[in-house]
Amino acid sequence: MTSGGTDRGRAKADRHATILHEAAALFAERGFSGVSLEDIGGAVGVSGPALYRHFANKQALLGAILVEVSERLLAGGRAVLAAHDDPLAQLAAIIDFHVEFALRDADVIRVQDRDLASLSESDRHTVRRLQREYVELWIGILSAVHPDRDEDDLRVRAHACFGLINSTPHTVRAARSRAGSRDVRGILRSMAEASLTA
Repeated sequence: MTSGGTDRGRAKADRHATILHEAAALFAERGFSGVSLEDIGGAVGVSGPALYRHFANKQALLGAILVEVSERLLAGGRAVLAAHDDPLAQLAAIIDFHVEFALRDADVIRVQDRDLASLSESDRHTVRRLQREYVELWIGILSAVHPDRDEDDLRVRAHACFGLINSTPHTVRAARSRAGSRDVRGILRSMAEASLTA
């Protein structure tokens, strides 16, 4: 491949990522139904119709946001497991990974919470499948940390931990805006570890 082709491919990938980022921010702020393709185009500096070169419609754009983040979570979780042998080390690492995700992608969490029902049936099925597989990674780790507890118990704990960490879209901006606020990252890590190792 020529360098020109590589540059074009990189530019296209960068534009794709920028569109997803800006669309997630707008969906988080206004809701899926409150945002038009023209709004998204304006945020990335193109006309609304130009977005059709990247996505078939607004619903497809929402699907790309939520499917891609679900794929990223699953791949990251698998990488954590592969990098550590000890269950407690795996647990600490996957908590760190999920906390970093929640702080970095707070807008996407808000979109997922509010607009999952706006996905196409196919994308909703894909997101649910990927999320189930991600949860199973946590269950596998927790079953090694707590071999005396049954799967239902561990599943409740895992989902409760997600609720704790994923609450950041509603709290992190306020906490960071206060002078002298404590380390949000550290608070979330310590609380998540305490909830799962108790």
